[in-house]
Amino acid sequence: MQKYGLIGFPLRHSFSIGYFNEKFRAEGIDAEYLNFEIPTINDFMEVVLENPTLAGLNVTIPYKEQVIPFLDELEKDTEAIGAVNVIKIIRKKGKIKLKGYNSDIIGFTQSIEPLLQPQHKKALILGTGGSSKAVYHGLKNLGIESIRVSRIAGSQEGIITYQDITPEIMSEYKVIVNCTPVGMYPKVDFCPDIPYPYLTSEHLLYDLLYNPNVTRFMKMGEARGAVAKNGLEMLLLQAFAAWEIWNRPE
Repeated sequence: MQKYGLIGFPLRHSFSIGYFNEKFRAEGIDAEYLNFEIPTINDFMEVVLENPTLAGLNVTIPYKEQVIPFLDELEKDTEAIGAVNVIKIIRKKGKIKLKGYNSDIIGFTQSIEPLLQPQHKKALILGTGGSSKAVYHGLKNLGIESIRVSRIAGSQEGIITYQDITPEIMSEYKVIVNCTPVGMYPKVDFCPDIPYPYLTSEHLLYDLLYNPNVTRFMKMGEARGAVAKNGLEMLLLQAFAAWEIWNRPE
């Protein structure tokens, strides 16, 4: 029986384990998906070596960047992003090769692309973590220029703060993607601190969160006529992409 799994810490809320094990049952696939909750990334290779039928892993917080030094190869877009959330484990003649991918970029671009209109040429990306990097590169691949927004001034070059978002910026940057946990259950009454009165029906708001189904960020946009979408489809597309990566012939 082949094994797949998720590494991270903590793993209280894991979509992947339920999704994949249900898939295996429904499709008669002889495999299981396990959570590997490791308190330090130094335990990563122990997971790989102690599970000889392990063929693939998902990676979540806080190890998307920390796992990279343990890998033998990164897919091109993944190398540019600098964050990994899918690992393919290739075992041949007693040797192990670990290749890193980022399915965030695949899921995000496939999910947002059908919503894009001619006015959607520039985007604000709220947050500066690993998922924001995937979103940045996904938008770049779609021909959209982006800037990232941080709570901390001078955190990185080319990043603005929420206080820097002027009415002119809101008018110019008509795609806004929330890559922060602000508004996630149970703190559903919160939303990122952007000037919502300047949103219009030409804006597109995309929230990587999916719990609640409609976040306050999305509600504030919809109240001003903007199109808004949550991250559930992206999550599903990420899972499809991970399965395809793990089962793609080398």
